[in-house]
Order: sequence, then C-alpha cells, then structure tokens
Amino acid sequence: MDAIALMDKAPVADKVKTRLIPPLNSEIASELYKSFVLDKIEQLKILGGVHRFLAYTPESSETYFKSIAPKDFTLINQIGSDLGEKLINVSTTLFQQGFKKVVLSDSDTPNLPPELMIDAFRRLDSFDVVLGPCEDGGYYLIGLRSNMPELFREIPWSTASVTEFTTRRAMESHVTLTLLDKWYDIDTVQALSRLKKDLESKPRIGFFCRNSYRTLSKIDI
Repeated sequence: MDAIALMDKAPVADKVKTRLIPPLNSEIASELYKSFVLDKIEQLKILGGVHRFLAYTPESSETYFKSIAPKDFTLINQIGSDLGEKLINVSTTLFQQGFKKVVLSDSDTPNLPPELMIDAFRRLDSFDVVLGPCEDGGYYLIGLRSNMPELFREIPWSTASVTEFTTRRAMESHVTLTLLDKWYDIDTVQALSRLKKDLESKPRIGFFCRNSYRTLSKIDI
C-alpha cells in the first residue's frame, strides 16, 4: 500500500502566506492559500492506487478540513511544535498503518505537474528517499519507503538550505536518495506573479488550478 499526505494549514487571515502581506491584505492572502489547498487536492485525486490523506493544523480546524476533504481522503492531525516534528509524526503514523511508500507534499505548489508525484512513487521502487526540490532551496515533496525521522530533525526550515541539509542527513544515514525535477513554490510576490502568468498561458479547462486562477484574477500584481 502507498500513501500520500498533503501538509495543510487552516486558511486563517494573518496565519498563512504572510510573506505576501503586503502587497496582499491578509484576507486575500488567506483566500489564496485556500485556493492552493483545493488545487493540491485535485492534483492528488488523479493518483491511482494511492491512499490520500489531508494532514491538517491546528487541531481546531478539523471541522473545516472535513468540509473540503473528498470522501476518499482521510484526515490526520499534524502533531508537533515545529514542522520537523509534524513531518516525523505524520510519516510515523502512516508507516505504522502498514504503508510501504509514503509521500509528504506541500501546499504551496498549486501548478505542480502531477507527473512529478507519480514519478516519486515510481522512484521509491529503487531508492530509499525521493526529494522534490524547490527552486528556493526547500522541497515540495519528500518520499520514503521506511520510517526515517532523522531526515526531519535539526533542519533549518524556511531557509534556502532545507534540501541541502536533508540530502546531507540522508548521506549520513547511508540511505539512497534521488532528486526529482525542480519546481517553484509560492512564497514571494515574484513567484505569485510568475504563477499568474503561467496560469494565464494555460487553457483553463478541466481541473488545472481553477481555484488559484479564480483568486488570482482578483489580484493586480
């Protein structure tokens, strides 16, 4: 059995996408993040043969996530004082449930090609760890085929060194690692402008980022 978990925050004003405030106001920023989450859910829905989870925080937002989660998604609470602890606890829980491959995905890459997630599961047939690096030095997903909490400890989260440190930790742990193609996440105004241009250049049909496109159409950047 394989599992993928989307790491989500409740879209509360002044709590999400704060690096985009200003030029965005807090309400638009939270609406934008909500759109990202909805589009990421659509990405996960096209994966075949995979159990899908929404890993949410804070605990008080369970009712909200129940309202947006498709029926074949399972909710799981993120427990921990920082991102590292939360990633450890989510991945540990999934491996304890018997999953053989576990992928943890971010919520800041609404236009990530789903083929990259499919490739992550495929590569876990041959590698212990798969990383999807972001252009800013973080990563948009990490895939594991065994529980490896050491990959999430003492990582300088929200810096340009996340992928570098995680790769180094994998080498120290003597596990095999492979990198997917880079992609960009939306943490800056420049990246948001890039996303808007990319979405405007795509045919707006089917599910492709329709929620993000709708919100971005309200934003002048």
